[in-house]
Amino acid sequence: MSKQSILGRIAQLAKANINALLDQAEDPEKMLDQMVRDYTNSIAEAEAAIAQTIGNLRLQEQDYQEDVRAAEDWGRKALAASQRADEMRAEHPADAAKFDNLAKVAIGKQMQSESEARAAEPSIQSQNEVVDKLKTGLETMKGKLDQLKSKRSELIARAKVADAQSQVHDAVKSIDILDPTSEIGRFEEKIRREEAKVMGQQELAASTLDAQFEALEDVGRETEIEARLAALKHGGAQGQLGSGANAALGGSQGGSQSAGDHVEAEVVDR
Repeated sequence: MSKQSILGRIAQLAKANINALLDQAEDPEKMLDQMVRDYTNSIAEAEAAIAQTIGNLRLQEQDYQEDVRAAEDWGRKALAASQRADEMRAEHPADAAKFDNLAKVAIGKQMQSESEARAAEPSIQSQNEVVDKLKTGLETMKGKLDQLKSKRSELIARAKVADAQSQVHDAVKSIDILDPTSEIGRFEEKIRREEAKVMGQQELAASTLDAQFEALEDVGRETEIEARLAALKHGGAQGQLGSGANAALGGSQGGSQSAGDHVEAEVVDR
């Protein structure tokens, strides 16, 4: 099992999960929590796959050691059989030949075990390199997970601050004290209308009072005219007209005074 077939598959799985979360990112806190869970699960899968790879390597190493030990054992057996044949060669040539044959069989087994051991060495070396890389990759993934966990609180806090700032901005924008359509603007406009109404009432009252005084002046003039006309009618001759005029003047003065008293009384009544 190669590095690409293990960590590559795990990385693709983690990337697919993270991309799916980013596409559906509505709640940053939930998204980050899910990312931590998915990455943790991916690391667990990677650990299981790496453990299996290491287990297979250890089996190969055990088989290699078995071949090495078997080669050594067959070598000892071949040597013992050869020595036994040499000891019996002078007295028992037939038995010596048998032990020589046993030594040859042992040497053949030794050679077979050595061949199997040599054949396993490149594979074992390669698998050891793969396992070392897998362990390094796994440690990198764990380091990334630790970074993600440590960054989680910071990112969530920043997201909450940004959301709070957005809410405050929206609230301030919705209450503009300079907006004439706002509550404060309408209240100010109502006060201005009330103030204008009071000023209108005051101006109307002042114009009415002036009209009253003008009417009083017109009444006094008409009264004087009537008094003089009455004096003319009752005067008769020129001399009498003079005295009558004086009387009329006096009367008019009296009448004016009387009319003035009447006007003053009317003003007081009003």
